[in-house]
Amino acid sequence: MSDDFELETLALHAGVHRSQFNEHSEALYLTSSFVFDNAAQAAARFSGAEPGNVYSRFTNPTVTAFEERLAALEGAEVCVATASGMSAILACVMGLLSAGDHIVASRSLFGSTLNLFNNILKRFGVEITFVSPTDLAEWQAAVKVNTKLFFIETPSNPLTEISDITALASLAKKTGAWLAVDNCFCSPILQRPLDLGADIVIHSATKYLEGQGRVLGGAVLGKRDLIMEKGVFGFLRTAGPTLSAFNAWVILKGMETLKIRMDTHSANALEMARWLEIQPNVTKVYYPGLSSHPQHNLAKHQQRTGGGIVSFEVKGGKEVAWRVIDTTCMISITANLGDTKSTLTHPASTTHSRISQEERDAAGINDGLLRIAVGLESVKDIKADLARGLKVL
Repeated sequence: MSDDFELETLALHAGVHRSQFNEHSEALYLTSSFVFDNAAQAAARFSGAEPGNVYSRFTNPTVTAFEERLAALEGAEVCVATASGMSAILACVMGLLSAGDHIVASRSLFGSTLNLFNNILKRFGVEITFVSPTDLAEWQAAVKVNTKLFFIETPSNPLTEISDITALASLAKKTGAWLAVDNCFCSPILQRPLDLGADIVIHSATKYLEGQGRVLGGAVLGKRDLIMEKGVFGFLRTAGPTLSAFNAWVILKGMETLKIRMDTHSANALEMARWLEIQPNVTKVYYPGLSSHPQHNLAKHQQRTGGGIVSFEVKGGKEVAWRVIDTTCMISITANLGDTKSTLTHPASTTHSRISQEERDAAGINDGLLRIAVGLESVKDIKADLARGLKVL
């Protein structure tokens, strides 16, 4: 599909390949395998000499539609779909790195990403050095002769720290490393890391891409030679952490409203962040759209809006933070985000509970921190639901 179309149009039309029945909505191909005309065609398909579907672990028309649509939105040459956001990160590192290679990563990462890097990759001989997401000098100092990958998520989870993608991309290029950006919090509607110099984009399609908390999915995007030829696709084809056709179809339908949803999530979140800043029992608010955010100007440069995630600290630590959660009656108490419904979680005891206290301290995640993924409800009602707990502190 032409790149001349706007993002909201691509979110509806990219990746559409109608069958002989000329359906208007994307078809769902629930099949494990595909039939060949003859033995020669089967051999050609398996070898890659002839394009076409082989087996739904690595080729399926519905999954391909999702991959093409997301690639169009991100401005990527190619996309490979995975079973979840974590399997996308796993496919990226297992496909591109080997024992003895080195990763420089932001210390402000999702808890499961930290666990993957610390507790699994290290067992296979991959070195990891964690640095500040915002201090370029730390990245420069951490580079080794065997550094192959820089890894960031920006905005970070849960403190919404903003890494300078352009500056890190330039440094990575000078050192011969690739820069991978987890773009989960923004989606391509708000931020396109490849346009800023990144080599790889990672997505948890479970979040904003799908948008209604129904299924899991993930994706790795970038240039064809990097994603397809250097091992990411090969790892997925062999190991099998790939996206199901049904989940791909659900995410495709969710992406049709991505632009509308991201605009509303962002507007609601900005209003919530401003309101939280003036609450007497809130000590700090983390939101890139606020002028008080330390990387506010950078966020304005590389993101369209501040996004839909607001984190804030309350007086009284864990006991009070849990009380705020427990007094809500409309907001969903869950660690998922990117849903049409607002969700609220206590990162220290949920998303980042499996990392050490030392790691949480280094990442700035204290017991008084709460993270709200602001949904599409009336902001008045979201405020009222939080105010109930904030007033009884």
